[in-house]
Amino acid sequence: MSKNYFDFFEMKSSFFIDEAQLKKQFYQNSKRFHPDFYAMESEEKQEEVLGLSTLNNKAYEVLNNFDLRMRYVLELEGVIKEEGQNALPQMFLMEMMDVNEALMDLQMDFVEEDYKKIILDIKEIERRLWSGVEPDLLAFAESKSDCDLENIKDYYFKKKYLLRIKENLDKFASA
Repeated sequence: MSKNYFDFFEMKSSFFIDEAQLKKQFYQNSKRFHPDFYAMESEEKQEEVLGLSTLNNKAYEVLNNFDLRMRYVLELEGVIKEEGQNALPQMFLMEMMDVNEALMDLQMDFVEEDYKKIILDIKEIERRLWSGVEPDLLAFAESKSDCDLENIKDYYFKKKYLLRIKENLDKFASA
């Protein structure tokens, strides 16, 4: 059952949504499509309702999470290519070389101050990336033609890259 999640929840496609409205629609749909209410219906109707219930849960899971919602909107807009074909900008990768070198140094010789510096550096990079993409994210809700979807896509993949680095840092913290 392939249906646009925003349409399913009667919402406008956007990176920023009314989360209270989403939750309200989710609960209404949960009641409306609860399989127990259709136990006496035909097998075909039960399968249809089960599909709608599953769609409701999946759509809520995606739209309720900013990162999943961002990816979903970019997929709807046809901006994200198949896995492995979405390259990060070269300048960003060059910038990340310093962070990755610091991570390797940390692996060889853990120094608490260096660990904290990497965390601060990553937070600063995230802040800078956010300030560079926020206007486009906001503009999308007003007019898709006034925003740079490529910039948003780049932000999404840069954020994923930084998340992997932060996950590696978490390993140091737990060790």
